[in-house]
Amino acid sequence: MNHNDQHGGQHGGQHGDQPGDQPGGQPGGQPGGHGAGAPQDPDDHEGHLHGRASHAEHGGASWPTAVKATLHCLTGCAIGEILGMIVGTALGWGNVPTMVLAIVLAFLFGYSFTLFAVRRAGLDLRAAVKVALAADTVSIAVMELVDNAIIALTPGAMEAQLSDGLFWSALLGGFAIAFLITTPVNKWMIGRGRGHAVVHAYH
Repeated sequence: MNHNDQHGGQHGGQHGDQPGDQPGGQPGGQPGGHGAGAPQDPDDHEGHLHGRASHAEHGGASWPTAVKATLHCLTGCAIGEILGMIVGTALGWGNVPTMVLAIVLAFLFGYSFTLFAVRRAGLDLRAAVKVALAADTVSIAVMELVDNAIIALTPGAMEAQLSDGLFWSALLGGFAIAFLITTPVNKWMIGRGRGHAVVHAYH
């Protein structure tokens, strides 16, 4: 073998053994190009969140959860509405202003229950108000719509006084029907991450 052949063989062997020529490798012998410390793909994280949301949507909320949320709203609505009726009657107001006051107080007391709960969990006032509005608005609105519709459609209920049995039977009957209608609404909303679902993170 002459000198040129030896030199060519050595050069070719050394060139072929360079780390940068290894399959799938990079200079410096780091395989693949993505080490253990490489940043996580944002799409993986978004997909994980989307998977959780889809699972919640398809799984839905349980009936006990929906009943609990509805009772929460019903308690605040009942306190506010009865208080409004008492105040309106004591002041000698007519049916319309008394009902308006009762509805306003129903929303106020309904919101306040959630507001105090999330405030105790550490939220500032502004954030707590947003949570209360998101959690309770639809539920209270449906409940008040149904309850007041029942009272308005019950003959003589609007003219009945606080001392009349008709007044209380119409009011309590309205709340009972409102509860039955609002509970499925709350179940549907919670199952999709809305309504009282936004409060659960702070429990």
